[in-house]
Amino acid sequence: MKIKTKLTLGVGMLFAMIILLALLGTVYINALKKDTENILVDNYNTLEYSRNMLLALDESQHNPAALQLFRDNLAGQLLNITEPGEREATTSLDRHFKALQQNLTDSSLRPQIRRDISQVMQLNMSAIKRKSVVAGNTAASATLWIVSVGTLCFLFAFVLLVNLPGNIAEPLRELTERIRSIAAQNYSQRVTFGSNNEFRELASSFNTMAEKLQEYHSSNLSSLLMEKKRIETLINNMKDPVIGLDENQQVLFANQEALSILSLKSNDLVGKNATEIAERNDLIRSLIQPQGTAGKEPVKIYADQKESYFQKEIIPIGITPTGEQTRLQIGNVIILKNITPFKELDFAKTNFIATVSHELKTPIASVKMSLQLLKNKNTGPVNDEQRQLIESIEEDSNRLLKITGELLNMTQVETGNIQMNIQESRPADIVHYAMDAVAFHAEQKNIRLELYTGEDLPLVKADPEKTSWVMINFLTNAIRYSREHGQVTVTVRQEDTGKVLFSVQDNGKGIDPRYTGRIFDRYFQVPGSSRSGTGLGLAISKEFIEAQGGSVGVESEIGRGSRFYFRL
Repeated sequence: MKIKTKLTLGVGMLFAMIILLALLGTVYINALKKDTENILVDNYNTLEYSRNMLLALDESQHNPAALQLFRDNLAGQLLNITEPGEREATTSLDRHFKALQQNLTDSSLRPQIRRDISQVMQLNMSAIKRKSVVAGNTAASATLWIVSVGTLCFLFAFVLLVNLPGNIAEPLRELTERIRSIAAQNYSQRVTFGSNNEFRELASSFNTMAEKLQEYHSSNLSSLLMEKKRIETLINNMKDPVIGLDENQQVLFANQEALSILSLKSNDLVGKNATEIAERNDLIRSLIQPQGTAGKEPVKIYADQKESYFQKEIIPIGITPTGEQTRLQIGNVIILKNITPFKELDFAKTNFIATVSHELKTPIASVKMSLQLLKNKNTGPVNDEQRQLIESIEEDSNRLLKITGELLNMTQVETGNIQMNIQESRPADIVHYAMDAVAFHAEQKNIRLELYTGEDLPLVKADPEKTSWVMINFLTNAIRYSREHGQVTVTVRQEDTGKVLFSVQDNGKGIDPRYTGRIFDRYFQVPGSSRSGTGLGLAISKEFIEAQGGSVGVESEIGRGSRFYFRL
């Protein structure tokens, strides 16, 4: 029997057994999946509804609004009746709950509802145990069959391993001797065999390969073409528009997303000079401009059937030739990140804040006017307790009026109309106000706030409300990214330059040095961050401080936290 026939029979049999093993595994895995899904869908959801109804029932004694949560979970349970006897128990629960809604003072209904919920939970827990036993039996049966078939596969493979190598070892040994000279790049060597027709065919193929290797010996063209194909596939599957340019502004590549927003075909862009295309394409002209200060502003492009906003990033590509020290610039890659969802959220938030803040001012002003009338002696005398209540209401209304003013000020930044109230301010007052504002948030996370201030700090020229907003933003971020039971350190001191430095140090995971230069850009978020947001807080803080003639910055180290600061 020829080697080819032996291999065909042996491998074919082994392949058939492996398919059988795979089929068995698939059948039993699907059976186990079905058993577990029955438990999850039929029973786990009911237990979750029951737990939520018990919590809502307890809370409803002092919060009637919790009955809505009970009603929602009861509606879910009515649609998830799967076990014998569950319908009767759920119907009884529904009847008792409706009675409780009509008479909340009836103390006998709550124990009845608890018993109904307990009965539903007991039915489903019993079902879980029963279904778990079924799943266990399925698993045991699967283990038996898979182990049995797997043992047969192992025995058959072992037989092939022992017998087949001996039939082909000698021809391969001779082939190996001839290959060694080929491996040493002596491509003039050729392999020859005598009477074995099967290995003669192998030798002929190998000789052909040696000739091809000799032909491509001085060329890496094949490898380069393969790597180029991999890179093109990667770029074309990116969701962000990407354009590659060489050092002469020649377009090397552009993925499908880039071609779509440019309204160009690949033949009209790739291989052409970007400067020449920019003469008739305004978007290309704006993209190839150096990324200065203007480059940080979003680019507005009509894409996805609407006006979309993209953040442009130009990544320089350079190499250091072997044996040289000077790095050569060989091109740039332009990446456009779609920030349209953040921009839309920003617009909606700005309009909402402006509208709500404006509408709140009128009723607050009415409250203050009423308080003035109450305090007027002509209105009538008030006792001491009433006077204290009036003063408390007046303080709260003043605080609300101040908050609405701060919200309106924040919308100024996002509309580009910042109005500053610069005055001589005490640094300590700014910091204490900000720390008081975040004290409750810090206590919830067990974060200790430490304050270090220099002696005889001078007054600073600042808008106290907006500067306090910046400090609150820094502190909120520091608390959010710090570990529980950690510490946030606030430092205020005068520098040799005469300026006053405000800094906030946290003990979080820190920021990668690659991103610290962009941390104050609008809409920028550190890649890989699990925190949600629009990326506007730090950008607004920077605009507030710079509008006061100050400067902001950040220092960070991975694993050792971050320090955000500004100078006035």
